[in-house]
Amino acid sequence: MTYDHYHSTLTSAPTLETIYQHRSIRRFTDEPLTDTEREAIWQAGRAASSSSFMQSVHIIRVTDADKRTALSELAAQQKYVRTAPEFWVFCIDYAKHRLAYPEAQVDWTEATLIGAVDAGIMAQNCLLAAESIGLGGVYIGALRNGIEEAAKILALPEYTVPLFGMCLGHPDQQPLYRPRLPLNTLVSENRYRLIEADTLAQYNQILADYYRVRSNLDLDWSRAVIDNFGKPVRPQVLPFLHKQGLAKR
Repeated sequence: MTYDHYHSTLTSAPTLETIYQHRSIRRFTDEPLTDTEREAIWQAGRAASSSSFMQSVHIIRVTDADKRTALSELAAQQKYVRTAPEFWVFCIDYAKHRLAYPEAQVDWTEATLIGAVDAGIMAQNCLLAAESIGLGGVYIGALRNGIEEAAKILALPEYTVPLFGMCLGHPDQQPLYRPRLPLNTLVSENRYRLIEADTLAQYNQILADYYRVRSNLDLDWSRAVIDNFGKPVRPQVLPFLHKQGLAKR
């Protein structure tokens, strides 16, 4: 299908408006996506940039209720994996490259990085397209908590990896905007500039106020860093990559 086909059947918000209005949506109505909406989102993903045009990504749409339940259990019991109208898993995919060229050296770490970058770009295209037509979604990185089990559930072959999931549907909530780090801490010119201590303290307070209002949580950005990186970070991922024939050298 062409852009004109979807443009004539779907109303899409402007790009910047869509981007700036982004919120992670975890509650959805029961209304399903139409075939046209779903295909338009996939086509947006297919149009994404790809390193050397290797297109090292595969999306698995999970509709089987038992598989959804099993994947939800792996992904920290996040119930929207079970209940969202759509749940997709974005995978690094080099199985098709090995089919095209059986000696393809996809076991280099760089190849894994290429696949992960391609998947992230493709997924963001999909999410922005979905949001532009009034849908909402959330990424599910916790799928990697049980990365090997997820691969078995999805019958993934060698040279493929389930990277993350995405829930999609019609929003049934309007979450507060989560304040990002100040732009001057994310962008510098000609050389890296580390965030200043007082800027970090100010941001911690801003985020602490947000979490208090949103969820009555005593949390800020620095404490979130401790929660995420103060312990081993999914050590099961590297052995699984090796098992799948990736990131060996």
